[in-house]
Amino acid sequence: MSVKIDPKAVDEVLSRGVDEVIVKEKLRERMLSGEVLRIKLGIDPTSPNLHIGRSVPLLKLRDFQELGHQIVLIVGDFTGVIGDTSDKESERPMLEKEKVEENLKNYVAQAGKIIDIEKCEVHRNSEWLGKLGYGEIGVQADQFSLAEFISRENIRRRLDAGTRVSLRELLYPLMQGYDSVEIKADVEIGGTDQRFNLLAGRNLQEYYKQRPQNIIMNPLIEGTDGRKMSSSWGNTINLTAEPDDMFGKVMSISDDLIIRYFTFVTRISMDKVKGYEENLRSGTNPRDVKADLAFEIVKMYHSEESATQARENFDKLFKDKEIPDDMPEFHLGSKNILDVLIETKLATSKGEARRLVDGGGVKVAGEVVSDYGFMIEPTVEGTIVQKGKRGFVKVF
Repeated sequence: MSVKIDPKAVDEVLSRGVDEVIVKEKLRERMLSGEVLRIKLGIDPTSPNLHIGRSVPLLKLRDFQELGHQIVLIVGDFTGVIGDTSDKESERPMLEKEKVEENLKNYVAQAGKIIDIEKCEVHRNSEWLGKLGYGEIGVQADQFSLAEFISRENIRRRLDAGTRVSLRELLYPLMQGYDSVEIKADVEIGGTDQRFNLLAGRNLQEYYKQRPQNIIMNPLIEGTDGRKMSSSWGNTINLTAEPDDMFGKVMSISDDLIIRYFTFVTRISMDKVKGYEENLRSGTNPRDVKADLAFEIVKMYHSEESATQARENFDKLFKDKEIPDDMPEFHLGSKNILDVLIETKLATSKGEARRLVDGGGVKVAGEVVSDYGFMIEPTVEGTIVQKGKRGFVKVF
């Protein structure tokens, strides 16, 4: 395997979409030496969909892959059951194994939208974590103090507020750290919320007589509501989203996130990103720049043709106030509005369907529906059902 030794490319990998590197100069030196490094990223399948917040570390993994390094993707089927509370203000409940298995069915395929899976090592961490006994876990735990764990900001806040912190939560950093030992990671990629867990890998590698991994931490990207993108908050832009939905959700982000998104979740050149930044400062309408951003993101996960069509559909809908010409059609018969929303996939559950109705976000034939029992009867020409500003289906 040959490694690309290009100081400019190396420096961009170590800076673009990066908050902190441990230890930067040592890692840069190793990359410029031509050494093939093992680059690790672990993702827990706590929901069935990857979103573009997850694309930030995945794109960094791809950056290393394109330079010729060996990337390793760990799907946390074991750690996903246990639960990481690094970014949580309350205890994350344990997940059922069956739920984790259901969630991870398409995880690798989704990651394959960004990285070359055929050239990537893929592991489930149950391969090794499921075999550990109390003796080995006790030795690993001895490498850390309770004071180190509770010094973490979110854990300290919970303790100060009298909120429960389970002993299980103390074990998670050991598990993530031991993943690095098992695959002999040279570099681990993770979010800034993962700092303690990432450093745990260095500690355990030293204990097991391995060279401590370098660490690349990426900032956490904001979602459609300005908060950290999170499946539990429903503010995500999923990698599996249809082109129109993906385009529309990117268009809904705050204007002050445009350059941040260009930098972190696309790979257009930084010179072009700087050009967009200058255009915004000089008075270019943010909507036009955001449309270029949405186009680029849809192109990444679908195609240029799909991105062009999504842009045209968005303009028709919002510039010209038109209903899209082409929308999914469903032959459902007589149904109430909640069942229609679920069967057309405008909602994923009865609870979400009720929330949409309660919030005035559902229209039938252009009229807002406020009654859960509202019935839609089949007609020859079909009835248009609308969710929010972008979701349209025709039912018969």
